[in-house]
Amino acid sequence: MRKSIILIFLFSFFIAQSQNENSAFSVGEWLKFRMHYGFLNASYATLQVNSATINDKPVYHVVGHGETTGVASWFFNVDDTYESYFDKNDGKPYRFVRKINEGGYTKDVEINFDYKESKAELNDRKNKKKLNFTLQDNIQDLISAFYYLRNNYKTEDLEVGKAITLKMLYDDDGVFNFKLKYLGKEVVNTKYGKVECLKFRPLVQSGRVFKEQESLSLWVSNDENRIPIRIKADLAVGAIKADLDGYNGLKHQFKIIMD
Repeated sequence: MRKSIILIFLFSFFIAQSQNENSAFSVGEWLKFRMHYGFLNASYATLQVNSATINDKPVYHVVGHGETTGVASWFFNVDDTYESYFDKNDGKPYRFVRKINEGGYTKDVEINFDYKESKAELNDRKNKKKLNFTLQDNIQDLISAFYYLRNNYKTEDLEVGKAITLKMLYDDDGVFNFKLKYLGKEVVNTKYGKVECLKFRPLVQSGRVFKEQESLSLWVSNDENRIPIRIKADLAVGAIKADLDGYNGLKHQFKIIMD
């Protein structure tokens, strides 16, 4: 069920941080999202920012987990975990892990980035095969890509109608260009009150899952946190919406519009 993959992937966009004071998050940031499919509360997704060490190098470790709950799990059970380990200074990824079980469809993949050898090795444990990719400038994994974008693009640099492009390495697609179009500012009603947001449109591949290339919309709080507030996706069958449902450990004040 690729829609859960895409949702976790998009939420991950703004869970970024670095060692400078201008970063949006700090270790301990936790976000929870409620996903709706039609009238069902289909699933929940959480994101947690931690510290870790790889080859004696301190790195950030982001864990994203999504699963179906309640009635939705009777029809289609999902249990997905995504992890990214990336550099605290420049956001370069060192390791990416994807372990999913979506109604019996499973994957167990790990990608390790070797900058000395200028290559990335993909280890597909389920199918017992390995693939090598040549590292390109500023290449990112599924999660670290958006941390890199968030830390390198400021609101004042965004131009309505223009898209940001970045090289990304993902096990299903290999190396591809990810594009994110900026649509402007919009106020969104949330359980916490009205929030001014930046609206984006990730350009996705139309076909089996999505109705068309521009079927996704993403709203992010227009404050120093830049929290994902809402996402909507028109699917080939039905539509799905996800809203911020809980948070803890925000580095900056969460701005709510007071009437």
